[in-house]
Amino acid sequence: MSKTFRLKAEQISPIATGFGACMASDRITVDGLPVRFCYRTEPHNEIDSGWKFLSGTEDEAYMNNASNHAIYDVNTIANYDPSIIPLLNEPVGSVFEKVPDAQFFVPVTDWVSED
Repeated sequence: MSKTFRLKAEQISPIATGFGACMASDRITVDGLPVRFCYRTEPHNEIDSGWKFLSGTEDEAYMNNASNHAIYDVNTIANYDPSIIPLLNEPVGSVFEKVPDAQFFVPVTDWVSED
């Protein structure tokens, strides 16, 4: 199955380089929804940043389908939603959410990753 991404390669600018790879949902990269939930786990290798970016609309069944998310350079996801850039240096274990119509992310303290 071929995906039609919301941004074309030539639309990606170097706005958050050097952070490594991340996981992002197709709800962001294909459907064009903003990032509304993100968290950082221990990286799996030297190129993994540990960041996971979600729209907040994904349920368990959606995420269990590996074709609904992929690995991207963090810079790519920052181009989809630049509001993540201030978070990128936050430590492993960080969790953030942004409610609809909010300008900034806020820390989440009552969520635990299953990763």
